[in-house]
Amino acid sequence: MLDTTALREAYRVLIEAAATVAEAETTRDPGPGEWNADQVLGHVSLVTAMTLAAASAVAAGAPTTYDNRLAQDSWTIGRAVELAGDGAGLRERVRRQGEALCEFSGPALSDAELDTLVPTRLISAGTLLVDQPLPLRDLLTGLAATELPGHTEQLLALLDIR
Repeated sequence: MLDTTALREAYRVLIEAAATVAEAETTRDPGPGEWNADQVLGHVSLVTAMTLAAASAVAAGAPTTYDNRLAQDSWTIGRAVELAGDGAGLRERVRRQGEALCEFSGPALSDAELDTLVPTRLISAGTLLVDQPLPLRDLLTGLAATELPGHTEQLLALLDIR
C-alpha cells in the first residue's frame, strides 16, 4: 500500500498556488518557451490523467507505458484548457483528478502492483530525463516529490512581485 499523504499535499499546494495566481491583480507574462498558469494546469491535468491510466492498466493486468511527451504538446495542452472551460474549471479538474489518483493509488493497489515495472519516457524542456522501466510506485512518488512542486514554483513565478 502507498501512503498518498505527500501526493495529496502536493496537489493541495499546487491548486492553492494556482488560485493565488488567478486572484492576483497582475501577473508577469511567461518568458519565451514558458507556460502561463492555464497551460501549466493543462499540462498537470494531462500528466495526472496519464498516471491514472497507467495505474488503472496495471490494476487491470494490462500492458501499459508512461510517456509524458503528449502532456507537453501545445495543441493538446490547449485542448485540455479549452475542455475545462476556464481557470476555475481547470483548477477543479486538477483537484478532482488528484483526489481520484490518491484514492485509487493508495488503498486500491497492492505492493505487487505498485512494484510493477512500467516502460517510461520522461522529457522536460526537450531533455530526456528517463527512458527505462520504472516501478509504478516511483511514478506516483515522483509526482509528489518533483513534478507537482516544480509546477507550483512555475505558477508562483508568474506573480508580479514588486
